[in-house]
Amino acid sequence: MDLGLTGKVALVTGASRGLGRYFALQLAREGCQLAICARSREGLADTAQEIEAIGATVMTRDLDVTAEGSAEAMVEETVEKCGRVDILVNNVGGNRRGRVEETTDEDWDAMLDLNFKSHLRFSRAVIGPMRTQQEGVILFISSIFGREAGGKGLSIYNTTKSALISLAKIMALELAGDGIRVNSIAPGSIRFPGGSWDKRCIDDPEGMAEFIEQKLPLGRFGTAEELANVVAFLASPRASLVTGACINVDGGQSHSLI
Repeated sequence: MDLGLTGKVALVTGASRGLGRYFALQLAREGCQLAICARSREGLADTAQEIEAIGATVMTRDLDVTAEGSAEAMVEETVEKCGRVDILVNNVGGNRRGRVEETTDEDWDAMLDLNFKSHLRFSRAVIGPMRTQQEGVILFISSIFGREAGGKGLSIYNTTKSALISLAKIMALELAGDGIRVNSIAPGSIRFPGGSWDKRCIDDPEGMAEFIEQKLPLGRFGTAEELANVVAFLASPRASLVTGACINVDGGQSHSLI
């Protein structure tokens, strides 16, 4: 299926490694021009090289997405160099574990800045250009633990991921008249080389085999390519009626009825 993404400009945050890299590469394969950012200049260069090998053009900027003004600067440069911005994939994120009473204000502030406020700032920054175009797509990478309880020690992660789903829903309602679609994606356990699940599988194969049997109905982890396929679809005109939704990509792992 032709997703109709040829010539679109996609901005992906945190694209130097991990899932963000897979998202950027898949959008490049679908014909998008890429604008990518992350803190690692070296990692960005590697991703950019892979994107160019596909035949797509790419703009890079190394920055800290939590820094004041970084979102506005990245969006402004993207519009200046690429002419427009059609797709924003808010991907960056992290975690600090601990029981609620053990977490500090610094823990919460740091993760709120990274997992939530950076997404908010980038999204606000693209609204103007997208409104001028009367079209655009904003995607938030949340988690199935934004839809249901993630377990002990995950209060910060759960809270910030839930906030993204809520923000996407309200933005979708507010921006529908401007031709801007907004959705969130809730991945389950995704394994890719160098990722946290990959490391656990290498360090504890027996424990992970038990985890798969108990928690993953399809009998395997999801792949980054499978998740990237959903990102590309939701970014495309083929998903023109999908807005305000939170799409699970988890192989049946989650238990939420929503």
